[in-house]
Amino acid sequence: MSGTRKPVGTTVGDARKRTVTISFAGFNRAWAAWIGDRLERRGLRVVYQRWESPAETPLVDLLRDLSLAEGRVLIIVSEWYFQLGPRTHEEWNAALRAVVAPDPSRFAAVSLTTSPLPSATPVLGAVGLTNLGAEEAERRLLERLDLPTDPLPEPAAGARRGPRFPATMPEVWGGVPRRNTRFTGREALLNEAYHKLTSAESGAGVLTFHGMSGVGKTQLAAEYVYRFGSEYDVVWWVNAEKRVTYRRGLAELAPKLGLQTGQEYGERLRAVRDSLRRGDPYARWLLILDGADEPDQIWDLVPTGPGQVIITSRNPEWSEHNSMLLDVPVYQRDESVAFVRRRAPRLSEAEADQLADALEDLPLLLDQTAGWLNDSDLSVEEYIGLLDGGVDQDVVKVSADFPVAFQTAWSILLNKLRDTVPESVDLLRLCTFFAPGFIPVRLLREMLSDELPEQVAGLLNDPLLWNKAINQLRQYSVVRLESHEAGADEATASGESLYLHRMVHQIVHADMPEADRREFVDVVRRALAAADPRRPTDTRLWPGYAEIAPHLKYADVLQSKEPGVQTLVLNCLRYMYFSGEYTAGIKLGERAMEAWQELLGENHPRIWELSFHYVNVLRAAGEYERTEVLNRAAVEHLRETRGPDDLEHLRAASGLAADLRGLGRYDEALELCRWILTAYQGLLGEQDSRTLNAQNNVAVTLRLLGSYAEALDIDRQVMESRRTLLKGRHPWTLDSQISYSIDLRLNGRYDEAESNQVQSLRENRLVMGESNPQTLKAEYNLALCHYRRGERAKAGHVLARVLERGERVMGETHPWTLVFASAQSCFAREDGDIDEARELSEAIVARYELTLAGSHPFVAGARANQALILRNVGERDHAHDLIERSLTDMTAAVGENHPWTLGCAVNASALRNLVGDTESAAQLSNDTVTRAIETLGRTHPLTLSARIAHAADLRGLRERRQAEKIEQEALSDLEATLGKQHVHTISARARNRPHWDFEPQTT
Repeated sequence: MSGTRKPVGTTVGDARKRTVTISFAGFNRAWAAWIGDRLERRGLRVVYQRWESPAETPLVDLLRDLSLAEGRVLIIVSEWYFQLGPRTHEEWNAALRAVVAPDPSRFAAVSLTTSPLPSATPVLGAVGLTNLGAEEAERRLLERLDLPTDPLPEPAAGARRGPRFPATMPEVWGGVPRRNTRFTGREALLNEAYHKLTSAESGAGVLTFHGMSGVGKTQLAAEYVYRFGSEYDVVWWVNAEKRVTYRRGLAELAPKLGLQTGQEYGERLRAVRDSLRRGDPYARWLLILDGADEPDQIWDLVPTGPGQVIITSRNPEWSEHNSMLLDVPVYQRDESVAFVRRRAPRLSEAEADQLADALEDLPLLLDQTAGWLNDSDLSVEEYIGLLDGGVDQDVVKVSADFPVAFQTAWSILLNKLRDTVPESVDLLRLCTFFAPGFIPVRLLREMLSDELPEQVAGLLNDPLLWNKAINQLRQYSVVRLESHEAGADEATASGESLYLHRMVHQIVHADMPEADRREFVDVVRRALAAADPRRPTDTRLWPGYAEIAPHLKYADVLQSKEPGVQTLVLNCLRYMYFSGEYTAGIKLGERAMEAWQELLGENHPRIWELSFHYVNVLRAAGEYERTEVLNRAAVEHLRETRGPDDLEHLRAASGLAADLRGLGRYDEALELCRWILTAYQGLLGEQDSRTLNAQNNVAVTLRLLGSYAEALDIDRQVMESRRTLLKGRHPWTLDSQISYSIDLRLNGRYDEAESNQVQSLRENRLVMGESNPQTLKAEYNLALCHYRRGERAKAGHVLARVLERGERVMGETHPWTLVFASAQSCFAREDGDIDEARELSEAIVARYELTLAGSHPFVAGARANQALILRNVGERDHAHDLIERSLTDMTAAVGENHPWTLGCAVNASALRNLVGDTESAAQLSNDTVTRAIETLGRTHPLTLSARIAHAADLRGLRERRQAEKIEQEALSDLEATLGKQHVHTISARARNRPHWDFEPQTT
């Protein structure tokens, strides 16, 4: 912070007479900003001068230069001000006596410390501001500068808000690490970060601190918070190493913002993002995303709005996601030397320089090494000798990304810890079987004593020994204490969470005796299993799974034969499926299948249970051919070994039916689904959840076969039964509500469909979260309800939003994203941008052609939609050829009476008419009307479209009387069914030829 600000209403001449230059250490920047603001409000001109104290410049010269500043010099006295350089008390005493004592009125000071200061400091006449409220601190400041202390009038509404009094916290504050009182240097980086964020446009204030491991990105972000935190009303720090933990951390901001939400963290997350976007109730917010090394996992959840976001990451790809980058290098040598001397006062400047050179100026390594070196009798030269080869280099293997010296330096430190408090090494090794970053050590302490091996039991059950081990690790900066949604005192008391840097994590994990490795990994596995919430379908318990999931890999849970640990794996896989974390689920499922087949054997019962859950996430991602092979093998094996009525066999068969639906083999799927339903009814009765699932699957298949009325009846029964059996907010009940609304819409009951879907969407948002795939499906169906009711603008807004979120959450090629894109393309064709429509449509066709068989009905349907775009841009012949091909392929795929085939026929007759083949057009439309009435009924919207289209074809043949009769009957039915003012009725009355849009269904 430097420069000047001229107060409004003050002339330049007056300002020069009433100028105060504030000299401050960067560490006290918040105090300088507050003091400057109070002075400016009283008409003074303020110049900010951050105190620099380069070691090569004599202190007397620096003070003399400061005395040349404009106006009176106000020094903010703190231990930081005197330590920069660092300088000795003797140097300061000499400089103060030489520069300040001869003209003390030139200087004034305020003090922020009660620590011992140089003996000559009283010459500054500092007044203390510690342990005071804002009003008393301001009064003392004004008195010291000989200024009036009369209170100022209240600022006008809407006037600029000044910085907060630094001794008060922002109104909302959470998760921020303790301030590092040894923080050194980085002044240019902090100032650059401040200017980048404050100069960014609203909604674009996202800055990523980027650099290698151990370079100090997190410490830099924490220091930024403490220096500039007085300018914010909300400061919230979130662990962003994993999507699940980030979502959880951000959701916990909801109650702090005073948002009225339920307990489900999906609802809280939506409310928080909306609040931050609007800046209500707080517009001055700062969010810190720490350890966000995988932008693809969380970039879609980064809030926008009037506030600002700081990200710490090793990944420069954040620049591709609307974030500015700030590279964080290793320390400059003068920073390294200053830091080492503050951390290890016994070292000389030359020794600190030697150490910094040997450790390549890496902050994390300097911090850990200098701390214990200060307590050691080892000289710097002896220590560097060890680095050069005094320790066995084969003991530790670490990533090539780390400095060469790191492995040896860590071995030395580990030996020091082992000699002093050996339990601290045990604790550290235990932590390495959790994921690096935030370690939920409370899970260890919650274990039953009789489940713990003797080596660990003493550590976890003895509070004194526990605190001794943690304090030893903290002393050497190996870990830092954190507490999840708790204050600092609570964190210290409970030790709920430790933060372990990934560099330390990796090297400790590698440097471990095999006996300890076997014992410690078993302890962590059992701790995770004991923390299993046990109900992955309960959205209220998802935060628990979100906390556990990142640690599965590091605890190597897939190598455990313990039933409880294996159940945890299966439950985490189910959680990932229900919560929409498909990518993570597929990775876990693949690794589990490979590990368990080798560990347990290919035909172990656990393999088939795992296969079912793994195949679910694969199918959700559209891997239908792959899942069909896996499921068919499971079905055949289970039927042969256990019999057709075995519940595991029936569950696998249900999965196979879903695969067949995904492959477009609907008749096979329906036959299998009905057999499964009959079996469940006989074994479990009508009101078992598995029977209801089977009944639901029959309805899904009937909908894909175009039997909309039958699907509606079944879905209504399932929805009502699930409400009774599972309650209203169970994910399956909510999914039934969506299915029921879809059925209503497909049956032409648009008003009922919209009414039901509005309520269903609200419930899904509350329970599942705004970006859960099931919620997106609900919102998508609501958009189509709006569209069918003629509310085009409302539908377009929702469709665009759903597609954007679908692409972010599931990816551009996910089956549901393609469903959303298909609807958006159709909307853009009729009501938006034909170029956008064509681009989307071509991408959908290409994707379906790549991933589905050529005979799949989705391929034919996507081409039918593409034909309408070609017609609209004037490519009639191409459009005609494509729709005829689509009609032929759709007929072959689902039969001539399927609504999709009838829709293709409506479009094909229009294009035949357009290219002059009027007789063939009339013959096709007449046949379509007959089959539509038989399949859907006389007043179904698709049947009405076919009737209006047939009337148009008859007019083309000059059969006007018959055309008039058919048209009037159809118009009468349209008015009775949809209403006189419905867009379809108005369009038909204006003799605009109707068309049909193919709508791929979820399977």
